[in-house]
Amino acid sequence: MKIAKSFKWEMGHRLSFHKDKCANIHGHSYVLEVEMKGDILQDGMVLDYYLFNVIIKPLINELDHSCALHKDDTEFIEFFKKMNMKLFIMDNYPTAENLAIYILNYIKNKDLPKNIKKIKVKVKETENTYAEEEICL
Repeated sequence: MKIAKSFKWEMGHRLSFHKDKCANIHGHSYVLEVEMKGDILQDGMVLDYYLFNVIIKPLINELDHSCALHKDDTEFIEFFKKMNMKLFIMDNYPTAENLAIYILNYIKNKDLPKNIKKIKVKVKETENTYAEEEICL
């Protein structure tokens, strides 16, 4: 059985390596879709949707209204810190692909019930672009 839940957040980012507009700080209305596949438990659920929130909402709250920057983007990081603005510093460039990998690793490292066999995340950066990654447990 597969179940899913969606989450939304607003976040700025910049891709310092980019040769066009994405080198500028800009923002997106992100949508995260998380799917979990596993056996149905005696209570009739794979995972209580409430637990989706318990697991994922802290990360969404950290991302929401922040600016995601690569750790080497030091001038912008210093500026954001000086202005006391919310930052999300990443080891990799803040692309949809890297966000999907980051979020998937974040979820898989949580104390998930043993019946969960597969996790898939889809990070929608715009209404018509997304990156998707999955893992079998």
